[in-house]
Amino acid sequence: MSERIDLAALPHDFLWGTATSAYQIEGAVAEDGRSPSIWDTFSHTPGKIDNDDHGDVACDHYHRWREDIGLMRRLGTNAYRLSVAWPRVVPGGDGPVNPKGLAFYDELVDGLLEAGITPSVTLYHWDLPQALQDRGGWPERETAEHFAAYASVVAERLGDRVTHWTTLNEPLCSAWIGHLEGKMAPGLTDLTAAVRASYHLLLGHGLAAQAIRAAAPDAEVGIVNNLSTVHAASDRPEDLAAARRMDGHTNRWWLDPVHGRGFPADMREVYGVELPEKPGDMETIAAPLDWLGLNYYFPATVADDPEGPAPRALAVRKPDVPRTGMDWEIDASGIETLLLRLTHEYAPRKLYVTENGSSFPDVVRPDGTVDDPERQDYLIRHLAACASAARKGAPLAGYFAWSLLDNFEWAYGYDKRFGLVHVDYRTQVRTIKGTGHRYADIVRTHRGRSSRAA
Repeated sequence: MSERIDLAALPHDFLWGTATSAYQIEGAVAEDGRSPSIWDTFSHTPGKIDNDDHGDVACDHYHRWREDIGLMRRLGTNAYRLSVAWPRVVPGGDGPVNPKGLAFYDELVDGLLEAGITPSVTLYHWDLPQALQDRGGWPERETAEHFAAYASVVAERLGDRVTHWTTLNEPLCSAWIGHLEGKMAPGLTDLTAAVRASYHLLLGHGLAAQAIRAAAPDAEVGIVNNLSTVHAASDRPEDLAAARRMDGHTNRWWLDPVHGRGFPADMREVYGVELPEKPGDMETIAAPLDWLGLNYYFPATVADDPEGPAPRALAVRKPDVPRTGMDWEIDASGIETLLLRLTHEYAPRKLYVTENGSSFPDVVRPDGTVDDPERQDYLIRHLAACASAARKGAPLAGYFAWSLLDNFEWAYGYDKRFGLVHVDYRTQVRTIKGTGHRYADIVRTHRGRSSRAA
């Protein structure tokens, strides 16, 4: 763990946070008027989730949120990225609002503020109401319109206290993994549906940005993308072209439209699917951003796959490189590369690392403590890379560790643990891991330095 974090490169008002999402931690899926989401349906479909796990209880955060805010205070963090569950607030996807659902987030936000923690609210972290999926889901334009109406409801209720808003989390996963690869909800394998979903997700982002700002004029609105550095497996022209396609698929398709550049022409050709455009859509999608969020976990190395599905790029597993418990390659330099790329190519007003973390098998010692040196090493190396990017000019304003808690890790169920806090799912006992304590030390050191400088 030889990396040194250049904390002096980070601004004095830097947000040190943790992140979660509603379906992964809340549980209480049938309480107080919440309706099923596509993840309730998908996780209860046999064979879709490892061990047939589901989010029915998860971390029981719906009932234990006060305890979880207490954990944030012990970590010393000053920000928390949460998501609102659409089916808890507007159970039908559109139509009547559920007062109890809104009241939960109302109380949660008040609790965070009382603890001195800035709430950062994500409106969509993949839990589309099943009622809207039954009407076609994201491949249909009306879903984007309903999303904006839901965004308005939440912003009107919370906008007097919440200023930091995310429209969408990782729309790539919703569109490509959920509609093209079938590995996430709603579990489709349809290129046309996937491309249409990608379009309407970004349209929904633009419409929601307008709705948030109308309801909360002081709002700072951004979007969160999971991006990867992309490398060709060889210098063969075919592999270099595949890397370009994968960069389009993973990065440019999601970045270019929201920055007023339209959908990349080369990828339109690769997909061969007509976009459901209407006049004015491109301007809506390119609603001005107050900040841009980066979720980073691993790089991609690809080779040409001429007979494969779009983007016709085959992931290549590099030998003899360190990997997480997810079998993801560890490359901390990638987060610096991406932060600087975003800075130079898209000129964001602010950048946040909105997710970054690692899964490794945890061992609970006889004394109840959890030591996780591999996760600590991952954290240090990536924070050092973030600080290096800030030193080189990236307007980095905050870092949110994924995740506050071990949680329901989508198709992997509960076997994969990313938390700074260990959760015993049988007893719901929470234990801060070694990485959590190390993160707290870093936060304390930076805040001490900032207060002395002031």
